[in-house]
Amino acid sequence: MSRVVFLLIPRVHLLDVAGPAQVFSTAADLGYEHVLSYVSEETPVATVQGLPLHAELAWPHLEPDDLVIVPGWRGPARMARADTLYRLREHHAAGGTVAGVCAGADALGRAGLLDGRRCTTHHASQDELARLYPRARVVRDVLYVEDERVVTSAGVASGIDVALHLLSTRHGPYAAGRVARAMVVYARRQGASPQISAMLRHRGHDDETVHRIQNLIDTRFTERLPLSMLADAAGCSERTVTRLFRHATGLTPLAYQTALRLERAEHLLGQGATTETAAREAGFGDARMLRRLRARM
Repeated sequence: MSRVVFLLIPRVHLLDVAGPAQVFSTAADLGYEHVLSYVSEETPVATVQGLPLHAELAWPHLEPDDLVIVPGWRGPARMARADTLYRLREHHAAGGTVAGVCAGADALGRAGLLDGRRCTTHHASQDELARLYPRARVVRDVLYVEDERVVTSAGVASGIDVALHLLSTRHGPYAAGRVARAMVVYARRQGASPQISAMLRHRGHDDETVHRIQNLIDTRFTERLPLSMLADAAGCSERTVTRLFRHATGLTPLAYQTALRLERAEHLLGQGATTETAAREAGFGDARMLRRLRARM
């Protein structure tokens, strides 16, 4: 039986705590035994969402097989005590794994655990992380990174992904799959997956006509979608569709559809599908097209 210890920083994000905690709690329910503990330098611990959390002030005894997770928080951290950072360093030096969710990477950086290691954080904070810890190797636009038992993730929902990854490394992919199904997680995402999907990456505009076209492409991206069909759905000419779409997203409708297909294919490949299967299920005519696009990337 191993212990999972959450170090809670004031103004912690609830989902950064609850997501990974749910993963290991569900795993325990399914017979993969874990004991969850919550520690902090003060209690109750304020959360960004307004719900205070109780945590213990005293740390439990840690073994090398135990896991320490630092969920993210908003604003400057008040975790300044040297003994807290020492505990993180000590656990890692003893062979333990330390993980930071979102801003939790900052705590690992303060503890000196990011020096010379690959790491990541929320896409809005990657530049700041690189500035604060120049000896760290910040990997941008990925969900999570593991380097010598130091694990960092993009934060918020990606805390679930990294927790499933950690569960998989300890108990195997079957265990992680059982937990994901029990939690109704639609798909297990790999660490190298981008933080923002192709759908969301091109939705930052306010053109309702283009949003309607995107809705159609999103739901039927594996099909052949002639420009005339998109024009009929938008109630305008084909030329206007192309002009509006490019102005709003920077892409043509076909390029947007191809991006969705490629993202789907990459996910399938990450799950073990062959190139031929991934190409077919993503809507490509054959595997050669998929290989050319991946090589171009």
